[in-house]
Amino acid sequence: MARFSIPMIGFLLLCIILLAPTEAAYLKYKDPKQPLNVRIQDLMKRMTLEEKIGQMVQIERSVATPDAMTKYFIGSVLSGGGSVPAPKASAEAWVNLVNGIQKGSLSTRLGIPMIYGIDAVHGNNNVYNATIFPHNVGLGATRDPKLVKKIGEATALEVRATGIPYVFAPCIAVCRDPRWGRCYESYSEDHKIVQAMTELIPGLQGDMPPSAQKGAPFVSTAKGKVAACAKHYVGDGGTTKGINENNTVIDLNGLLSIHMPAYFDSILKGVATVMVSYSSWNGKKMHANQELVTGFLKNKLRFRGFVISDWEGIDRLTSPPKANYSYSVQAGVSAGIDMIMVPYNFTEFIDDLTNQVKNNIIPMSRIDDAVRRILRVKFVMGLFEEPLADLSLVNELGKKEHRELAREAVRKSLVLLKNGKSADKPSLPLPKKAGKILVAGSHADNLGNQCGGWTITWQGLGGNDLTVGTTILNAVKSAVDPTTQVVYNENPDANFVKSNKFDYAVVVVGEPPYAETFGDSLNLTISEPGPSTIANVCGAVKCVVVVISGRPVVIQPYLAKVDALVAAWLPGTEGQGVTDVLFGDYGFTGKLAHTWFKTVDQLPMNVGDQHYDPLFPFGFGLTTKPTKSY
Repeated sequence: MARFSIPMIGFLLLCIILLAPTEAAYLKYKDPKQPLNVRIQDLMKRMTLEEKIGQMVQIERSVATPDAMTKYFIGSVLSGGGSVPAPKASAEAWVNLVNGIQKGSLSTRLGIPMIYGIDAVHGNNNVYNATIFPHNVGLGATRDPKLVKKIGEATALEVRATGIPYVFAPCIAVCRDPRWGRCYESYSEDHKIVQAMTELIPGLQGDMPPSAQKGAPFVSTAKGKVAACAKHYVGDGGTTKGINENNTVIDLNGLLSIHMPAYFDSILKGVATVMVSYSSWNGKKMHANQELVTGFLKNKLRFRGFVISDWEGIDRLTSPPKANYSYSVQAGVSAGIDMIMVPYNFTEFIDDLTNQVKNNIIPMSRIDDAVRRILRVKFVMGLFEEPLADLSLVNELGKKEHRELAREAVRKSLVLLKNGKSADKPSLPLPKKAGKILVAGSHADNLGNQCGGWTITWQGLGGNDLTVGTTILNAVKSAVDPTTQVVYNENPDANFVKSNKFDYAVVVVGEPPYAETFGDSLNLTISEPGPSTIANVCGAVKCVVVVISGRPVVIQPYLAKVDALVAAWLPGTEGQGVTDVLFGDYGFTGKLAHTWFKTVDQLPMNVGDQHYDPLFPFGFGLTTKPTKSY
C-alpha cells in the first residue's frame, strides 16, 4: 500500500475543500451542453411535489406577485384580454413587468423560469401602438401562406419587443357556421386552407430543422422568436348553430377529416403547445376528453409539447361552472391537460390537485408527464439560458416595415363581390380625381370598428383612441387627388346626398367589435344605422359599399341598390390597404374562404354540401387590374 506524507495529505485535503463548492454548484439541468432529456431528468429528480404542481399552474398577471411566484413555484403567467401594465403602456413598461415577475421565479430554490403568455391573435393585439394585422378570416381570403408566415415573423418580433416569449396563436378552427362569435379567428370553412395557414407557426417559432424529431416542440433560440399554441383542440368551429363553447355533433370520421388535419400540420411544424377547446364533441367536454387529448394527440400524433387549458376551462366542466371543483380538477388533469389556466383562484387548484395526488386519485406519473412536457418547452426555447428580456427589440413594436406588411395583407384579403350594375360598366377602380366625393358610414372613421375584437381589450372598442393606425376615411383623403373635395358624413339623409351633387360615395358599414360568446349571432344582420346609410346614399349617388365584418353577414337586401360591394373583413390598423385597391393602385385578388349565404335559414351551409345555394360561393372573388391613369 502506498504511503502518504503528512504534508501530502494536507495538500489533498486543501484540494478537496477548494474543489467542493465548484462540484456542488454544477447542476446538469443548468448546462446547455447537456442533452435535452438529461437536463429534464436531472431537474425533475430534484423537484418536490409542490414544485412540480406549481409548474402546471398559469395565473393572471394581476395576481402574479413576486411572493406568489416564489411561494407556489408558479410555472406560467398570462395577460388576459386587455390586462396591461398601464393604459397605453410602452414596450419598456411591458419588459419591466415581465422581468419583475420572472425575478420572483428565478429566486426560488431551483430557479425554474416562468413562461409568460399573451393572446397575439392578429399582431401583438393587447399592446398599444402594435401593428394590428387583419384577423384570420381576412388572411384566409388571401390564399397566401408565405404572407401569413411573414406576419408570424413580424408578430413574434413585436411580442418579444414587450419581453414576452409565448403566444396563444394560431387559432386553427374550421368555422362551419358564421353564427359563431369566433368565426373571424378561423381562416376558412375548408380545412385545406386552414392547414396551409399553419405557416404562421414557423413564422412565430422559426423553421423546424429537417433533423428534428417529429412531434417534438421546436422554438428557435434566435432572437425574436416565440412559442406558439395551436387552438382550440378540437372541433371548436363545428358547434350546433355556431353557439360558442357548445356541442360539435359529428362522427369520428368527420372530426378527423374536417377539424383535425391542421393539428397534424401544426405538430409536424414543431408547435410548442396545444390549447384545449371549451366545446364538446358529441356531448363530451373536450377539457375532460382523455381519449382525444391523451389517446389521440399525445399517443397517436406523438405530440411532445405541452397541452394547456383555456381560461378557467376546467371550471366549465360543470354547469354552472365550478359546481364540483374537485371533479373538475381530476377530470381535466386526468384527461391529459398539462398546464391549467387558473387565472385567479390558483391556491384552491394547487391544494385540490396536491390532495388528489397524495390520496392516489391522480397518479404521480400523470404529474411527471405534465411537468416533463412543460420543462421540455422551456428548455427548447432557451428560457433557462435567457430568462430575462432586454430592451433591444423595443423599436420593433409598430414599426414601419410591419405596418407595410399589414397593409399588403389588407390589400390581398379584400374580396370584390360586385363591380358595377352591369358587367360592361365596372364601378371600380374609383377615379382619384373628382370634384366632390362622399365618405359615409359607421365604420369609415372608426379604428376600433376596423380592428374588431381582441384589440387592446378583449371585446375590442369602438372609436379612434384605441391604438395607432389609419382609418379608411383618412386613407381616402390621402389617396385622392389634392383637388378632390372629400366630404365626411357618418349617416347622411337622402336630401343631403341629393343636394350636394357628389361624383360618387364610399359607404363603410358593418359589425361592431365583439369576441367569443358576445359575437354569437342568430340573425347576422348589419346593425343600424348601416342599412339606412346604404339606402340614403346608394339611392341618390353612385356608391361603393365596404363591409367591415368578422364573417359573411346579411347583404342580399342591399345588393341591387349598390354599384360595387367589397368584403373587407376586419382589416386592422392599416386602412390604406383598402384604398390601395379601391383606387386602383393594386388589383382585387381575394377569394372567399367562407361561403356567403343568402339567408341565415340556409345555415350551416358549406362548400360540398348537397343543397349548396349560396349568394356568393366559396372561392368567389371578382378581380380588377391595377390602373396607372385615371
